[in-house]
Amino acid sequence: MDDTLKRLLDAEMRAERLAQQAEAEQDSLIQQAMADAKAENERFGARIPELQRAFVAKAEERAEQNIAELRRRYDERHIQLRDQAEQREHEALEAAFQILIGLEH
Repeated sequence: MDDTLKRLLDAEMRAERLAQQAEAEQDSLIQQAMADAKAENERFGARIPELQRAFVAKAEERAEQNIAELRRRYDERHIQLRDQAEQREHEALEAAFQILIGLEH
C-alpha cells in the first residue's frame, strides 16, 4: 500500500510539473504572440507615410491625366467654335451686304 501511495504521489507530482511546464509554455507563447503583433503593428505604422505617398502620387497622376484630357477636349471645342464663328462671320457679312444693297434700291 505504501508503494502504491508513493507511486500515486510521484505521478501527481509529475502531473503537477507537466501542468506547470505547459502553463509556462502557454505564457511564453502568448508573450511571443503579443510581441510579434506589436512588432507587426509598428512595421505597419512605419509604412503609413509610404502608403500615403503612393496613394497621393497615383491620385496626382490620375488628376494630371484628367486635366490633359479636359484640355484636349477644350482645344477641340475651341477649334470647332472658331470654325463656326468664321463661317457665320462670312454669312453675316454677306447678309449685311445684301441688306445694304437692298436699301440703296
